Amino acid sequence: MPSHVAIIGAGPAGLTAAYLLSREGVGVTVLESDPSLVGGISRTVEHQGFRFDIGGHRFFSKSREVEDLWTELLGDDMLHRPRSSRIYYGGKFYSYPLKAGEALANLGLVESARCIGSYAWARLFPVRNPRTFEDWVGNQFGRRLFGIFFKTYTEKVWGMSCREISADWAAQRIKGLSLGRAILAALLPGRAPQDRSQTIKTLIDSFRYPRLGPGMMWEAAATRTRAQGGTIVMGAPVCGLSRRPGGGWRVDFRQDDSTRSLEADEVISSMPLRDLADCLQPGLPPEVRAAAAALRYRDFLTVALVVRPTRRFSDNWIYIHDPGVKVGRVQNFSSWSPEMVPDPALACYGLEYFCFEGDGLWAAADADLVRLAARELETLGLVAAGDVLDGHVVRQPKAYPVYDDGYARHVDTIRRGLDDACPGLHLVGRNGMHKYNNQDHAMMTAMLTVRNILAGRRVYDVWSVNQDAEYHEAGDRGGHVSDASGRLVPRRIGRATAAR
Repeated sequence: MPSHVAIIGAGPAGLTAAYLLSREGVGVTVLESDPSLVGGISRTVEHQGFRFDIGGHRFFSKSREVEDLWTELLGDDMLHRPRSSRIYYGGKFYSYPLKAGEALANLGLVESARCIGSYAWARLFPVRNPRTFEDWVGNQFGRRLFGIFFKTYTEKVWGMSCREISADWAAQRIKGLSLGRAILAALLPGRAPQDRSQTIKTLIDSFRYPRLGPGMMWEAAATRTRAQGGTIVMGAPVCGLSRRPGGGWRVDFRQDDSTRSLEADEVISSMPLRDLADCLQPGLPPEVRAAAAALRYRDFLTVALVVRPTRRFSDNWIYIHDPGVKVGRVQNFSSWSPEMVPDPALACYGLEYFCFEGDGLWAAADADLVRLAARELETLGLVAAGDVLDGHVVRQPKAYPVYDDGYARHVDTIRRGLDDACPGLHLVGRNGMHKYNNQDHAMMTAMLTVRNILAGRRVYDVWSVNQDAEYHEAGDRGGHVSDASGRLVPRRIGRATAAR
């Protein structure tokens, strides 16, 4: 058993590893670049007493082990909340998942007939071996409903055409769901499976949620880690990582305008894979560094608006499919937890804008973004003129790993390079593995990494953890999964392929 492990990043993966290792008596030091908040993208930001969830985090997992850890950390502070979300399109609201009667009434007889006809055509004449997001969703819902309920939002999120996103992204994010199943779920809700492992995540009707937001979970994990003897250093971005001649690692980090270092037997990293490659000394082979430099990320920002709720709505969030506004999703923070909003006479809405770091939206002044958000919220009919009282902007870099033509090849190149040069370096979490995943999936990668460290050998293949936070022992698949990503994710496909 190692005497000391350095952990880079205090997000869900990093703090899960820190808590579990320190509980077993292993010394841990967590290095977090944020000066004050733990949780990574799952942190809770506070402004004037109002709390903001960065991205929206439903605490629901098909893994009982993950659910039990949440209960262990927060207990009665975990609320049971009803799931409520809608789609805004064409000036009307649609429940999501779709309710057949409501959708048909909103669309009108003519458009409904077209949608049903399009769906019937898709079932009779599906695209064989669908390769694009558009083809896969068209097969499941028909081209007409694809254009209404999927196209605009997906392209807002990823900044690329649906004909350039691979079908595996749709298969993973909408797995098991089709128009027929959505209608069945709406008409016969009592037939929902009792086994959580069989539940389609898109169709869950309730979830758990910390009463003060997701950051409360990770603040509790940090507090317990410290109580168990672990150390968490805030405002400490890692700038260097090198193997010691006799084994183990030296980790350099910046703090208070100076560079400091610590030594560890092993290192767990959840920092972006591209940044990690730049930190390693001696440098990785040129082809590995080139592969890391080619990795890309999608960023987003949240504009939180404090409003007088003269036009109340109870949704957790609303997906904005209208191409006439830039906002992609609107959160209602009090519907996640009433304690997120300190004044019951007010409401707080978070407008999410998907962008790339450095583009026009990202670089806009906060005041301009607040004005844009207020104007679009009024355009959508969610507030009346003069309702917006205050605003606050939160930018989140590297929110989503981007999956273009070469991402799987690049990640595989990096993995092989690290396996050869960096024994005792473990990759976990969303950015640490360049895998789009939810926090339960990130936690499971940390849980299995801890087991491998405690065992002193690779018992589990962390890369085989799938989108439902399930996993296999390393031997089950020969130690590796065929896809370097380990998970079905959106990736750009070649234009020639999309045209076929």
